[in-house]
Amino acid sequence: MYSTRRQLTLYISEQNEIIEKIRAQFNPIQYYLIPAHVTLCREDEIEPIEKVIENIKSIARAEPIRLEFDPPERFENGKGVIIPAKKYNAGFSNLRKTILKGLNEHPRNHLPHITLMHPRNSTCTNIIWSHIQKQVLPTELLFDKISLIEQHDGGPWITIGEFSIIAE
Repeated sequence: MYSTRRQLTLYISEQNEIIEKIRAQFNPIQYYLIPAHVTLCREDEIEPIEKVIENIKSIARAEPIRLEFDPPERFENGKGVIIPAKKYNAGFSNLRKTILKGLNEHPRNHLPHITLMHPRNSTCTNIIWSHIQKQVLPTELLFDKISLIEQHDGGPWITIGEFSIIAE
């Protein structure tokens, strides 16, 4: 059976060298499948896609979305590692509400994060965790575009659309 998944993503374009180095070394499968990113909306939230794209095209912000991050943490019984965003990110939440307007007036709370090690295809040991904790990771990132990405049959994610969220 063939499957296609679509998501809206904020790709990390700045300060991502150390993030990608960690991902390549300790989670090469995920590194191969998709670059470092923050998932904005999952596939179950963005149907019909035409309405979502219309909503995205209506966005005209004066400045990029700014996310602040906490130190990395382990999850899923210590197998995975994420860099969680700080608990309150009004810009991120408001962006999600704008995108999902007319589809879901009360979208679920989605804590933005960067996955360093996905537990589906890696395992964080105490030695790896110690190494990650010693790295200087970004505490703030800016995002000025949204990428619509697609995955076919578990293969690499490809970008099928990009949308600037900054007013020109």
